[in-house]
Amino acid sequence: MDMMDESFWTDVDFVRQKLSPNAHSYIISKTLTERAVLDFGAQHGLDVVTVIPSFVVGPFICPKFPGSVRTSLALVLGNQSEYSFLLNFSMVHVDDVARAHIFLLEYPDAKGRYNCSSGTISLEKLSEFLGGKYPEFPIPSPESLGEIKGMKCPGLSSKKLLETGFEFKNGVEEMFDGAIQCCSS
Repeated sequence: MDMMDESFWTDVDFVRQKLSPNAHSYIISKTLTERAVLDFGAQHGLDVVTVIPSFVVGPFICPKFPGSVRTSLALVLGNQSEYSFLLNFSMVHVDDVARAHIFLLEYPDAKGRYNCSSGTISLEKLSEFLGGKYPEFPIPSPESLGEIKGMKCPGLSSKKLLETGFEFKNGVEEMFDGAIQCCSS
């Protein structure tokens, strides 16, 4: 399976068994909340639309370091314990997530779930990009990352969202420039 569309749901039992309690409570709560709101809407005749972002990367204004940004910057920060999360890394710029919410709110035919992910990159390609763009950081070489093991998640397809006419405006460069600038400030 290379890409997941909106028909895929997080397997709550799998998450409970395989991930740390710190991670699984967040993931499980998001999954159960989305299911509950969609069920509630169906029971009461409400049109409910949900946006499912991949890892949200980019600038941030919150006082606490966002988990998705911290994980996305694992190669920059040297957080080797998080490298495995980046084996097949789907991501989206924070501004594109906000724009997708507004777009779907205004889109008259919006129905159900919409994945929101502008792209997927491998750990090695991310290393190449970061090493070339930010030579001031000790980014591990792609070759040195070949031994990293872990669960290689499929990418998140945004085909349904794109078919509405939505366009992503930010790429990998804007995501990492914004995140790194916020960390440097």
